[in-house]
Amino acid sequence: MSVFRLAESFVSINGEGRYAGKLALFLRFTGCNLRCDWCDTMWANSNDAPHTLCDTDKLAEIAEQAIADYDLSHVTLTGGEPLLQKDLFELCDVLSGLGLAVEIETNGSVPIKPLIDSCCRRPSFTMDYKLPSSGMESKMHPDNLPLLDKQDTLKFVCASEEDLECAAQIIEKYKPSCEVFFSPVFGRIEPVSIVEFMKKKKLGSARIQLQLHKFIWSPDEKGV
Repeated sequence: MSVFRLAESFVSINGEGRYAGKLALFLRFTGCNLRCDWCDTMWANSNDAPHTLCDTDKLAEIAEQAIADYDLSHVTLTGGEPLLQKDLFELCDVLSGLGLAVEIETNGSVPIKPLIDSCCRRPSFTMDYKLPSSGMESKMHPDNLPLLDKQDTLKFVCASEEDLECAAQIIEKYKPSCEVFFSPVFGRIEPVSIVEFMKKKKLGSARIQLQLHKFIWSPDEKGV
């Protein structure tokens, strides 16, 4: 049975993506292969960040309790970078077997095809494409983009005009069939700038989204 490095588990609303505002169980794992300039979960990015080793059965217990307590139907696997956890497909299958819709928040640098091929029931992906301000654009795995479908989300976290131009180029090149969101880096770019850019570029199929949890709670708050 696989063992996972669980940084924290909690029930809250999804702050962004297609499920924004919906209650979900969050399972956050430690370890990330990127170091984005504006990362807001840097505390969980090292493998030795504070964590508890949990096997699949323990995580299933946490999920069952959350279902019983909150009548929720959604679980979000996040990090760090959850796709770095070994045998994640095993956990996805167990969670979906409990009746949960499984969403994976991934940074766009790790191939998603192995997990798609291994899972009995395909999870949905909320995938970032890291733009120039992150300092991590060269780490992106573009082969992921054609694999995103209607249940997935492609998210561009933007901090500058250069980021917006880069995102528009990616949309034009890959023409993603999934939901596409622009999200401003908190405190780095005004949302109105993104709206005006979307109008200028005629990005009628994309949406701007603010991170709800940073308006409801302090931007530095954990477990929300």
